Amino acid sequence: MKILVINGPNLNFLGIREPAQYGTENYASLCEKLQKAAAKKGDELSVFQNNSEGAIIDRLQEAYSDGTEGIIINPGAYTHYSYAIRDALASITVPKIEVHISNIHKREEFRHTSVTAPVCDGQIVGLGIKGYLLAIEALHMEK
Repeated sequence: MKILVINGPNLNFLGIREPAQYGTENYASLCEKLQKAAAKKGDELSVFQNNSEGAIIDRLQEAYSDGTEGIIINPGAYTHYSYAIRDALASITVPKIEVHISNIHKREEFRHTSVTAPVCDGQIVGLGIKGYLLAIEALHMEK
């Protein structure tokens, strides 16, 4: 399975930004764990991180025609207000899983709403980095 992982703003600062909320593991470690989990399943996995909304939309649009078979996305703060990312996700018919390291439903009120989750096949929140690994499993269930 060809899987695309998209990480939005500040995810590259894992281990630096609010470690009490997001843990002390860094972004390189997350990417390494994802690659190992994908390799065990025989998947081809690419990881994309960007702090810019337009770049995330561009990458989602590329996924429409590059053979991507499943998407794992952590839109970061864009989760709560980016209708543009929501629309890009809605345009792609492959299985999509939204992931959040922290439990967005136990945080500030503005984080409780995801405008992107309704166009995804599932949402995994509050399980730390393990949520990404579970998302790989979920994509295989959706296929």
